[in-house]
Amino acid sequence: MITLNEVTKQYSGGSLALDNINLHIQKGEFVFIVGQSGAGKSTFVKLILKEENPTKGKVVIDGIDLGQLHRRRVPYLRRRMGVVFQDFRLLPKKTVYENVAYSMEIIGARPKEVRKRVPLILSMVGLSQCTKKYPEQLSGGEQQRVSIARAMINNPPLLIADEPTGNLDPDTSWEIMRLLKQFNGNGTTVVMATHDQNIVDAMKMRVVKLENGRIVRDESMGGY
Repeated sequence: MITLNEVTKQYSGGSLALDNINLHIQKGEFVFIVGQSGAGKSTFVKLILKEENPTKGKVVIDGIDLGQLHRRRVPYLRRRMGVVFQDFRLLPKKTVYENVAYSMEIIGARPKEVRKRVPLILSMVGLSQCTKKYPEQLSGGEQQRVSIARAMINNPPLLIADEPTGNLDPDTSWEIMRLLKQFNGNGTTVVMATHDQNIVDAMKMRVVKLENGRIVRDESMGGY
């Protein structure tokens, strides 16, 4: 599903974010990417989303070599991914229903399919009663559940979660993790960058630890 082959990322000014990374994530895995601030987690996510390009090496997503991918094809690549961010990134002037439906509309889904699918996914994340609310009317946990619904509405094979519990209290964080684990159980590959030690230690999934841009540990059923 995801392969990084001898990937180095050096920013202008000399900052080395990733240093000769080799990593393979198989379809259906749940992988935590951990490490202190500045370890390279955010750069790792940006490379997968092709928001950044490696200085050296190759990034392959689901058989697609991102180095050979034309800029015009990048939006089509991202349609095959769901992305959940720490700061939710909801559209403030759209309702919960409209935020989720928008992800279907931009890929040309038929209105009939939107009307069928959106209520189902909102029910899965426990927001059936919030369809007409706006983001500002929701708690942080509710906003993140909307983000997850939006990310998963098109059944992407890959979900990237970048510090999805970073702005949430512990109880709400576990609600979010339950949802991510549920989607993973349905076959979605989940890659989650996090610094939440309690969650990583409790879930016992594969853990890849970055330190100064290098992988220092890659452990199945690992801890932080």
